[in-house]
Amino acid sequence: MTRVTVIGGGFAGSEAAWAAANAGVPVRLYEMRPVRQTPVHQTPYLAEPVCSNSFKSNLLTTPAGLLKWEMRQFGSVVLACAEEVAVPAGEALAVDRHLFAQAVTKRLEAHPLIEIVREEVTDIPPDRPLIIATGPLTSDALAQAMSQLTGSQRLYFYDAVAPIVDALTLNMERPFVASRYGKGEAAYLNCPMTREEYDAFVDALLSAETIAPHDFEEPRYFEGCLPIEEIAARGRDALRFSRFKPVGLVDPRTGKRPYAVVQLRQENLQGTLYGLVGCQTRMKWGEQKRVFRLIPGLENAEFVRYGVMHRNTYIHSPSLLEPTLQLRSEPGILFAGQITGVEGYIESAMCGIVAGLNAARLIQGEEPIVLPTDTMMGALLDYISHYQGKDFQPMNANFGLLPEPEPPVRDRAARIAAKVERAQRSLTEFLDALHQ
Repeated sequence: MTRVTVIGGGFAGSEAAWAAANAGVPVRLYEMRPVRQTPVHQTPYLAEPVCSNSFKSNLLTTPAGLLKWEMRQFGSVVLACAEEVAVPAGEALAVDRHLFAQAVTKRLEAHPLIEIVREEVTDIPPDRPLIIATGPLTSDALAQAMSQLTGSQRLYFYDAVAPIVDALTLNMERPFVASRYGKGEAAYLNCPMTREEYDAFVDALLSAETIAPHDFEEPRYFEGCLPIEEIAARGRDALRFSRFKPVGLVDPRTGKRPYAVVQLRQENLQGTLYGLVGCQTRMKWGEQKRVFRLIPGLENAEFVRYGVMHRNTYIHSPSLLEPTLQLRSEPGILFAGQITGVEGYIESAMCGIVAGLNAARLIQGEEPIVLPTDTMMGALLDYISHYQGKDFQPMNANFGLLPEPEPPVRDRAARIAAKVERAQRSLTEFLDALHQ
């Protein structure tokens, strides 16, 4: 039997290999690490998280929660492994990074139909069907080959990684444990700031030295992952009304809402590492230590990982891809993950599921699936394949992608509930029909 070839062992590639193999088709998965590492990965494991250890909310009334529910109907390996190694994160699903990546790697290595090849692919191989899931850190050689394949200039933006600190070096006199509005378990460590402390932090942030991009690279930041210094430059209160917003939190020491709050999220099961939520940055490392130590509780914090910037590469999917993730000019090639213009771990993994399933269906002589656009999965795939605007940018799961309910519903909570109910019903009916 012809096999599916997958290039890239990140979230999308891992899901693609798993979906195709579970459909009964042999898979060869190429991953260049550890033969060649990327600027941000630290291990040789598949599906290693780099930007954050959070996969966002589990609540069904959130876009991320609905997307997870839909992916579970397809047997997502990423979500199954994430739930095995979850760490406290309130209503969110967060994982121990290394244990999670190890779990995904072990599952794929143990699958009898999956062969993992550790080598860099520098050109488009002739194998068909072929899934390209190389992610935002696609190597220069392969990115150039993809540019030639698609006939378009590759697009890119810059993504920022937040720092991680050693929990044992935190000063626990000021921080308090709570989740915003008391939702879920009290899982975040909250560092409250007075107006004076906040102003001092912003002043230091705005004066800090940053790492500039190369002369030949024009920064195109994705709005959802802006470095905090970029946000601070928009106005004195910009951080206080976004990443450092204090709403829904009460400092037990004062009984009042703080002026601003920096949240820290547990990064591993042992609770020895904490990540600075929303503190992606391109400051130089010495400046990061100086500036972030102005946060109450972090005066003597030791940083186990500093924030870094890296280039993210993605294709112009609206002019290139079908909602099946097939390349319009060559349907035997499929793309999956952030390379397509979806943004986020789970969104990328979702693409992998669909690409893997459709690649298997091509081999089996069946039509590729096109998911209903009133599901979160279908809506995201429709966005990247049919976006009509001039400035195509990466997109997270969000309820704005889903069509409005009929008849119209004015109340926001009721409108969201209607969209969720319709999405669940639509996907259930779709899968029932698919399996008949």
